Amino acid sequence: MTDLGEFERLIGDDHGLCVVSTLRADNTIQSSLVNAGVLKHPLTGEPVVGMVLRGGTRKLTNLRARPRMTVVARSGWQWAAAEGPVWITGPDDPTPGIDPERLRLLLREVFTAAGGTHDNWPEYDRVMAADRRAVVLITPDRIYSNG
Repeated sequence: MTDLGEFERLIGDDHGLCVVSTLRADNTIQSSLVNAGVLKHPLTGEPVVGMVLRGGTRKLTNLRARPRMTVVARSGWQWAAAEGPVWITGPDDPTPGIDPERLRLLLREVFTAAGGTHDNWPEYDRVMAADRRAVVLITPDRIYSNG
């Protein structure tokens, strides 16, 4: 697999649920479940895997120190993994070219790419700001699967 097409199909089959793995300071692996989706990077236009992470999580702490991640999508016995460097933007990770309004919209874009819907976007925006949510995008340099 050389592109994110199969990965994106698998994400859609299981409500965007994916397992992500980061590296802890002691070189052990930390894994958890997140919602993820495939979208275009807001600055480069490249296809990436994106997720919204709550501020203050171990995942974000690990990624800030060691900005690389593996994300695995599955549907039944089919699975695909994407791994690579991460790009983080959020209230605690300011990024040139991403002002507060662009961040608000990007949080929505990533959420909908992961299959999310919302009937009260102002409330969604409020919760994202209160939780200090960050956008994490993986630009895969390795994609592989059992398919």
